[in-house]
Amino acid sequence: MFIQTETTPNPATLKFLPGQTVLDSGTADFPTPDAAGDSPLAQRIFGVEGTTGVFLGNDFVTVTKAEGAEWDHIKPAILGAIMEHFQSGQPVMTTDGQAAGGHAAHDGPDGEIVVQIKELLDTRVRPAVAQDGGDITFHGFDRGVVYLHMQGACAGCPSSTLTLKMGIENLLRHYIPEVVEVRPVA
Repeated sequence: MFIQTETTPNPATLKFLPGQTVLDSGTADFPTPDAAGDSPLAQRIFGVEGTTGVFLGNDFVTVTKAEGAEWDHIKPAILGAIMEHFQSGQPVMTTDGQAAGGHAAHDGPDGEIVVQIKELLDTRVRPAVAQDGGDITFHGFDRGVVYLHMQGACAGCPSSTLTLKMGIENLLRHYIPEVVEVRPVA
């Protein structure tokens, strides 16, 4: 098994490509070791000292390191953990529903606008941020403000504010006049 790695715009995050499907659908975000209970793969990666976050996509694993950790020191152990997991035959997720990674539901008078927002996110935004090892999902829409949840390499990325304001906000405002602003949620 050969696992490729790619840098991301977030220097604290690396993208690992195992050359096979990680999740059949959706994404899974594990911002802490305690959140990794449903994923034997994430648990194994969190076993590497210096790992602070794991994000799973269709064909990649994004790992975030602690501030004091050096990639040169922890990358070989992470590669080993990923390889060990896929050779073990264990599932990536133990829950029946696999991964979530979807948009939040929206009830209210702006239903048509929200459908348009989600469609633009799915067709234009999410594929692009997946290339960088992350995901952005819809969290809410209120009085012209779109609230988005950033995951994986996008969470905590130095360029995430620029991506939100200059990229996503401009895109949504162009196609949907009712959108006046985009804000991140934790």
